[in-house]
Amino acid sequence: MANPDESISKQALFTRRLLEWHRTVNTRDLPWKGEKDPYRIWLSEIILQQTRAQQGLPYYHAFTTQYPTVHDLAAAKDDDVFRVWQGLGYYNRCRNMLATARYISDELSGAFPSTYEGLLSLKGIGPYTAAAIGSFAFGLPTAVLDGNVYRVLSRYFGIETPSDSSEGKAIFTSLAAELVSPKESALYNQAIMDLGATVCTPANPKCEDCPVASLCFARSHDAQAIYPVRTKKINVTERHFNYLVIVHNDQIWVNKRAEGDIWANLFELLLIETPKQTQPAELQKALKTLELSVKDIERHTFFHSKQRLTHQLIHSYFYSVSITEPDRHSLPGMGRWVSINELKNLAFPKTLVSFFRKNLYF
Repeated sequence: MANPDESISKQALFTRRLLEWHRTVNTRDLPWKGEKDPYRIWLSEIILQQTRAQQGLPYYHAFTTQYPTVHDLAAAKDDDVFRVWQGLGYYNRCRNMLATARYISDELSGAFPSTYEGLLSLKGIGPYTAAAIGSFAFGLPTAVLDGNVYRVLSRYFGIETPSDSSEGKAIFTSLAAELVSPKESALYNQAIMDLGATVCTPANPKCEDCPVASLCFARSHDAQAIYPVRTKKINVTERHFNYLVIVHNDQIWVNKRAEGDIWANLFELLLIETPKQTQPAELQKALKTLELSVKDIERHTFFHSKQRLTHQLIHSYFYSVSITEPDRHSLPGMGRWVSINELKNLAFPKTLVSFFRKNLYF
């Protein structure tokens, strides 16, 4: 008896087996799977940009609970939304999310665009997010392309063109459009993302559990580690942040970061950035320019944080600074004295949250 799969192309077999696996085997359970509300889909996609699903899950619950509609999010204060976002990083996502929520609420009466082009025109939404919302919410035949998808397709088809090159992106975009099931785009997109997240993983892929393993180029050549091929090497800049913990009469000095740098509009302690790790004596010289009467400065040696961003490595050091009666107009920036108990109500970068928790300020 002939094998019914023998007359089917490698592309068509990929889609068929992927959808079959999704219906019968895939048990990955997440609250936004099967969701049709474009607002909730949009929230999940923004939260999951550069964030693993399990890490993003509590944030999704927090946002949908506190801001159940796009109008609720649009009406919220910036600081309140940043406080809910705190810890996710890449805060530009949150700023764009607020801008888009307000645009949809005010200009579109709360209705998300139902076309790929309309979704793509929104702030903070790129081709991947527009394709995801389009297929999940509106059934558009749009194919998603993220890291998981690049990995699955490059391994299965043995694509050696770098995925981060213009030529590679064009190849993957065209291939993804061919593979997506026009009538079941939402199921197909969810299936390929889940396959990449749970089976075709970057390291130690579970090929024995893969529904398309029998035709996978990488598996047959024992070359899973090679794909996807990349060309770009990220140049990382190292920065050294020295945070000064200035406490006086149960109040602590905090400053709001300005636009134009990482963590814009989040709160922080008084910061002195230096080209390399420095000593308390050097910081004391810098403090003289602030007209602060410093009695003592001591480094918290137990806490040194290294945080890797896409293009930066941030070294953070913390120092306790003892001062005499402060001149409340001598400290720089958009800062102010706040009660230590009030810290938990402000949005800080992840490193500062970790420091505060270590010191029982939270």
